[in-house]
Amino acid sequence: MSKTESSTLRPGGGLSTSQRTLSAGTLKERLSKLAATPLSVPNPVAALQANIEFVPAKIPRKRRLQMLAVAVWSCMIVITTCAWLLLWSIPPLWPVLTVYFVWARFIDQAPERGGRSWHWWRSSRFWRYFADYYPASYEAELPADRPYVFGYHPHGIIGMGALATFATEATGFSAAFPGIKPHLLTLTTNFQMPFYRDILLALGVCSVSRQSCSNILKAGAGSAITIVVGGAAESLSAHPGTADLTLRRRLGFIKLAIQHGADLVPVFSFGENDIYQQMPNEKGTTVYALQRKFQSMFGFTLPLFHGRGLLNYNLGLMPYRRQIVAVIGKPIRIQQCDKPSQEEIVRVQEKYIEELLRIWNTYKDTFAKARLRELNIID
Repeated sequence: MSKTESSTLRPGGGLSTSQRTLSAGTLKERLSKLAATPLSVPNPVAALQANIEFVPAKIPRKRRLQMLAVAVWSCMIVITTCAWLLLWSIPPLWPVLTVYFVWARFIDQAPERGGRSWHWWRSSRFWRYFADYYPASYEAELPADRPYVFGYHPHGIIGMGALATFATEATGFSAAFPGIKPHLLTLTTNFQMPFYRDILLALGVCSVSRQSCSNILKAGAGSAITIVVGGAAESLSAHPGTADLTLRRRLGFIKLAIQHGADLVPVFSFGENDIYQQMPNEKGTTVYALQRKFQSMFGFTLPLFHGRGLLNYNLGLMPYRRQIVAVIGKPIRIQQCDKPSQEEIVRVQEKYIEELLRIWNTYKDTFAKARLRELNIID
């Protein structure tokens, strides 16, 4: 065995002295090979960039405007809040801002009394760009000789399809249903935010409180409200490729329709759950428990989600550009009754669910080809 190097182990299992000793020539040879080999050091920035799909430089102007409209609306609460705080930094405006705040918080009853819809704002080009981002569409035949209660499913993370369809004219609601005046309903707390509340009111959006619903439906023929039935609880089930609805124990909107003799209209929005990606939060997980606790304390919840960004397709808080198709089903005729029995409410609910399932089964192979499972009523 040479003193320079050997690859044979001794019978005892250890290395001999000659194996632990390298000659000057061998050492020089090995160092030369090491110097000639490039170092492979992970680059976290390069790895992140490799996983992000950036927007190409050449994008049609119309698509950029669509993206801008969605981005502005997605940040509207932040924009209006910053504008409110900025105006308070100008002392001469303090008296005006104080009067506005008192009027909006304690005097103005528009959110409870049908809002103050502004047709110009509902029909503006801004909302056409907003709706074209998805896009949204619907179908139905609804005479304007009675009031209506639209039940919108699913809630999704934010309910973008409900806004585009019922709070704007971007999809031609008034042209399709002349004489029907829709009011999309949202949480009362949204009307406590300065400026943002006025934007909602101009869209015809009102409070989802029982008093607000009654005031609108009492207006009679042609008056309509849209309730996103699943609410905050259903937003936690909003995952792409699924349609898990919180509906079975939601009887309040059905009772409301019976009391006011308003026809019930199921609306299923294909694609509403696909515009955001939510982190796993199945029942029993810590994330789910924290979200439900937050909901019980504040009346709404905070889904942990992500979408795309302004300059990339897979990292940010903007919704993905996915098609949303809101299909308005056949109206369920309702006989007015001031005090409907529980049996009557459940009977109407079964007819409502039957029509909702008919919509799903009719259009799922067209608008939900990538579904992971069938429609499921989870609660």
